[in-house]
Amino acid sequence: MAELRAGGRRREDREGSTARRGVTAPGRASASGGVAASGGAAATGGAAALGGAARGRRWVRVLLAVLVTAAVVVPLTAAAARPRIPAPAPAALPAVTAATLERTYAAHRANAALASRMAAAHGDRHRAAAERALAAPSRRLLSFDGRGLGRAVEVFGDLAHADRVAVLVPGSDTSLDTYERFHAQAAALHDRLSRQAGQAGQAGRPGSGSGERTAVVAWLGYTTPGTISTTVLTPARAEEAAPGLLAFLTGLAAVTGPDARVTLLCHSYGTVVCGRAASRLDVSDLVLLGSPGTGAASAADLHTRARIWAARGGDDWVADVPHVSADLFGTTVGFGTDPLSPSFGARVFAAGPGGHSDYFRPGSVSLANIARIVLGATSEVTRA
Repeated sequence: MAELRAGGRRREDREGSTARRGVTAPGRASASGGVAASGGAAATGGAAALGGAARGRRWVRVLLAVLVTAAVVVPLTAAAARPRIPAPAPAALPAVTAATLERTYAAHRANAALASRMAAAHGDRHRAAAERALAAPSRRLLSFDGRGLGRAVEVFGDLAHADRVAVLVPGSDTSLDTYERFHAQAAALHDRLSRQAGQAGQAGRPGSGSGERTAVVAWLGYTTPGTISTTVLTPARAEEAAPGLLAFLTGLAAVTGPDARVTLLCHSYGTVVCGRAASRLDVSDLVLLGSPGTGAASAADLHTRARIWAARGGDDWVADVPHVSADLFGTTVGFGTDPLSPSFGARVFAAGPGGHSDYFRPGSVSLANIARIVLGATSEVTRA
């Protein structure tokens, strides 16, 4: 779920939610003016239980209303807002290996350059500029597809010789048009990893990433849902994306070699994607950032050998998303248990006061902890 740029509206929503949670039913006074202890407690407990059930039913009704409205309005407005942008088919290449990395990068840059020219001829200057940036000689593209909302997989660092690899899986509203935001997050993480590993080496701290070679992969390998859409409330896009993520991670081993340690960093709706793929993942760590839920009731239900971590910034609006899951007319709506809840069983770490899009902000608590997890310095991760 992409960041909400209307900060004031977000604060109002959160304050409204807090106010609603703060309303409690008063105790029933006795005839003499006192409050019966046992009767008052029972009445209060009963009211709380009934209130919780009512809130649950109300959220289901709200979700259903959003689904119905979005099902009608969103597709029509999206279609009217933007015509289809012409783009070439992706470059047809053999499976990438360490020996063919540079040729792969060059072929996808050339494809992005062609897509940029086609978008410019079509009159879409914004898309043309985004694709032109991806075609720059410094960019390392493992894949590129300019059709539709677009997809791209970009590498930061020396992937063929990396000891530690972090793969970022984005949430909603991530596309070629918004790709630079995703690029900036991956670049910030790679910079932090390089500096942190270097500092550990200078300090002679074994087990803190000392001397480790690192690489980061920004995996926009699926069509993400829009924040205001029906698809963002259901696991449908995640189920479509999971096989592609698994195939990518399997192919990654042919480039890095079998000894590289891979950490999967999943943000927002991307945590739903990772949840769908978890049971077949061969990664050392699975990190859930700003998650609305994974669709699993607990970490154990993800059926993975990876260590599972979770974090949420203090100003992340996803804290106010109801962690429910309901079956409406054969469609699952919502993603269930909050990964930060004790019942889920993840390793919860500190993310500082940031918002939904701040987990990779340079200098942040969250970025420092994410880097420690990627580098294997898990004893240095600060817990929430």
